[in-house]
Amino acid sequence: MTLDKYTVCRLIGQSIERFPEKLALSYVDENDGISYASLGIKVSNLAGKLSSMKIQKGDKVAVIGESSPNWGVSFLSILCSGAVAVPVLPDFHVDEILNIIKHSDARIAFVSTKQYKRLENHLKKEDDFSIINIDELSVSDSQYETKLARSLCFPCMEGLVKEDDLATIIYTSGTTGTSKGVMLTHKNISWMVNQTLTIQDVCEDDRFLSILPMAHTYENSLGFLLALHTGASVYFLKKQPTPTVLLAALEKVKPTMLLTVPLIIEKIFRKQVLPKFQKSALTRTLFGFVPTRKVLNYLAGRKLKKVFGGNLRFFGIGGAKLDPEIEKYLLEARFPYAIGYGLTETSPLLAGCNPSDTKHQSTGKALQGVQLRLDNINTETGEGEIVARGPNVMKGYYKNPDATKAVFTEDGWFRTGDLGYIDKKGYVYIRGRIKNVILGTNGENIYPEEIESLLNSIEGVEESLVVNKHGKIVAMVNLNIQELENRMIRLNEKILEVRNETIDELLFEIQKFVNSKVNKFSQIQHIIFHSKPFEKIPTKKIKRYLYTT
Repeated sequence: MTLDKYTVCRLIGQSIERFPEKLALSYVDENDGISYASLGIKVSNLAGKLSSMKIQKGDKVAVIGESSPNWGVSFLSILCSGAVAVPVLPDFHVDEILNIIKHSDARIAFVSTKQYKRLENHLKKEDDFSIINIDELSVSDSQYETKLARSLCFPCMEGLVKEDDLATIIYTSGTTGTSKGVMLTHKNISWMVNQTLTIQDVCEDDRFLSILPMAHTYENSLGFLLALHTGASVYFLKKQPTPTVLLAALEKVKPTMLLTVPLIIEKIFRKQVLPKFQKSALTRTLFGFVPTRKVLNYLAGRKLKKVFGGNLRFFGIGGAKLDPEIEKYLLEARFPYAIGYGLTETSPLLAGCNPSDTKHQSTGKALQGVQLRLDNINTETGEGEIVARGPNVMKGYYKNPDATKAVFTEDGWFRTGDLGYIDKKGYVYIRGRIKNVILGTNGENIYPEEIESLLNSIEGVEESLVVNKHGKIVAMVNLNIQELENRMIRLNEKILEVRNETIDELLFEIQKFVNSKVNKFSQIQHIIFHSKPFEKIPTKKIKRYLYTT
């Protein structure tokens, strides 16, 4: 698809003109949702409401709430009024939300009922600050005829909004503990969205099921704006995507497109797929033999496709590194997965592939129009920091020129902070965050993410974190106690309490197993039982900075 103007307004305006009667946004359990014509009118009218509230071009408007059709309407109305959207992740702590509102200079906030209960007493103290309830948007779409609506839709796109205008400020909650406001322009976002179609085709017949936070640029750009740009339909959940809720939604929507993070597919594999292969001595033997393993994985893959509704043709995975063993299963199962790579600062996509050209542990090739190179290359490994240049790279960090300067090279390339390499065919491989790399006693690079993948593949290990503490490699392991108890019941035919001695013994065996699989300089020197789930950012990566001291 071509765009004569790279603004989000034009990105969506094309579909409103081409698919007025088609469903744009809906909850999973609703029989009717918002059509493209209705979306245009709602956005136009809500943009008018913002104007009546003295919101001018460049003013900041926050959006704080769970993903929903009205969240999308609110977000688009801000951008198409010429204002700047400040999406706030609902999982943020109250103090962090208040800091974002203050730092961004937001004058109005669209707030969901659930979030308002958390913030009400704090927001009332703010002077010259207004709140609009997302769940009860008083914007009707019945006052105009469809034909008239099309002409009124996005009046700003004819002149008010320019390609280089600031569209959104997205505050990242990184694993390093620093939250910065990433400034993305209309062109950053709309160019990247349109260019994504060079990797994977999307059309008006596609159905997206949204299960990630809309305030995160991954879901916002690729799961929302890309869908609307192509005339596809987006369905939202009213509840958290627990296994029960998600399975029911998959059965009803039968999505063709789904974006997710590794943790979701990893849990499905470890809790639903792997146990079936390990339930008997015969299947364990067959699974350990490569030819029969491939057959078993293929058969399991067919069942897995049915679990996801039977119509899935693109299962996008991003936000973190996928476990290599689980990716091997997806490959052999011929599951339509694809891995992408990017950052909030790059709108977000830098590299990707479609299900037909996935390569084990690679994030695909650079997006057309994006340039990638390696800096500070290690001559022995060929690895270096990935730096990028392209129309999707951010304008900078809001009110933070020093941080902005620090992430750009002297010749204007963006430093991703990721260590990786690029093969001769252009496939990108990510080893890990440079800040996470542990330096061995003899100067060796130790990649904690790789040790964690090995730990997480062990039955009974829920999640893990590997850090450097006082010069020692320390692994913190969160165990699934219920799973361990069930395993003991199966082995001993009676209930056995998981005692501290049992846990210590199990941790010792885990440490011994991992150390037999890694290089000598990467071996775990101390292992600790972590009784609670680790705190995570929205893409389900652990907040490492909380556990490194």
